[in-house]
Amino acid sequence: MKVLKTIDKYLALTEGVIIVLFLTTMIGLAFLQVVLRNFFSTGIPWADTFLRHLVLWVAFLGASLSTRENKHINIDVLTKLLRPRGKLWSKCVVEVLSLAVCLFLGLAAWTFLAMERQGQGILFNNLPIWIIQIILPLGFFVIAFRFFLID
Repeated sequence: MKVLKTIDKYLALTEGVIIVLFLTTMIGLAFLQVVLRNFFSTGIPWADTFLRHLVLWVAFLGASLSTRENKHINIDVLTKLLRPRGKLWSKCVVEVLSLAVCLFLGLAAWTFLAMERQGQGILFNNLPIWIIQIILPLGFFVIAFRFFLID
């Protein structure tokens, strides 16, 4: 288990760095698009699509980090009514179900990604769209990993 916690630590560090880089890129590219459109009546044709995909990456990486910190979206109306032992059981059931859902969605996303690869769609500059969309299965599997590690 110590090895998994070490992997989790370095994974969180990597996710944090990627989020900072992607957010900086998003802000810079969006600002550049506004300037180009308003002052030069032009723009970068692929920028809007690329920005949408970066939002997807930031969302999945943020969800993964929030799951790691156990600060993900949580509906806890029933847990407020339960006794401590019931809360513990409820938490275990919810985490196991969340893990199962993330694994299922990860497999579904993997199937989707395989279909995108076969379709050979291009995002821009001959960049296959599936490379950018790899965050879908990867994100769900990392979130499932985080649910597995929650104490």
